[in-house]
Amino acid sequence: MSFIRTLSARSARPTISKLRVASPMSSRFSTYVITPSQLALALDANPPVTTSTHSRIVPLSAEWFLPTDPRTGHSEFQKCRIPTARFFDLDDIKDAASPYPHMLPSAPVFASAMGKLGIRRADTVVVYDSPSLGIFSAPRAAWTLRVFGHEKVHLLNNFKVWVEEGLPIEAGTPEVHEQTVYEVVAPDLRMVADFEEVKVLAEMRLEGGKSDVQLLDARPGGRFKGVDPEPRPGLSSGHVPGAISVPFSDLVDPVTKKLRSGKELREILLRKGVDPSEGVEKKLMCGTGVTAVVIETALDLAGIPGKRVVYDGSWT
Repeated sequence: MSFIRTLSARSARPTISKLRVASPMSSRFSTYVITPSQLALALDANPPVTTSTHSRIVPLSAEWFLPTDPRTGHSEFQKCRIPTARFFDLDDIKDAASPYPHMLPSAPVFASAMGKLGIRRADTVVVYDSPSLGIFSAPRAAWTLRVFGHEKVHLLNNFKVWVEEGLPIEAGTPEVHEQTVYEVVAPDLRMVADFEEVKVLAEMRLEGGKSDVQLLDARPGGRFKGVDPEPRPGLSSGHVPGAISVPFSDLVDPVTKKLRSGKELREILLRKGVDPSEGVEKKLMCGTGVTAVVIETALDLAGIPGKRVVYDGSWT
């Protein structure tokens, strides 16, 4: 394993050890979305102990790229990652029997994957993205953990800032973690929308009907309008009748690649026509169900209440 940078290399800022928080509660974060400094402090105060049965903090890389991108998540993970991180492969931890990419796996498949990663149900898992994209696929992986009942899940905002702040990174072949027995829990399907219910909503909209459900689409505007191609060959672009275009890139700062502030997000979402009423359900979609979860996270940060479900498989 090749360590690119360690804590001692940071001469321009206090080392994490000097900012150590000794409380055992330092592994608990009060918000779902956390900052690099929060994670670094918590990791420094709670170094990983493989023999412990108590909750550990596990960084989890969920780097993923569109099929038109020559990069792969695993290759980028090997180039640069948070020390002790494991890699969550969206293209592998899926329903292998489905013809559609990275659909939710079965409960046994998910539990087996988590066990192979050495993760326990008691662990606090912090999911992050590639430093180049900032926020992209990590929300999907974090949502998947939540669907399968993992209680302590957080989203890092973001790894790009982590790297730029000089926090520890490593490269090379990752450490092999001791496998665990991860309890099988049935998925919470209340968090998931399927084809039939979206089809019914679309047909109702075509007939001029009204509903207390909004369908929000995270794909870029050109694909939503049908003027730009989809990244998967043979797939036409366009949108589901009645859908609202909410490109996920509008919810992310173009420079830092961080999720925008709650205030900014609320203004953007309301301007796009998102109903802030608690009684209006939001069905969220994108190309396959990955960046749709960026909208889910944005709705939460914006303080917009109501039920939120992700359309697994989405436009594809």
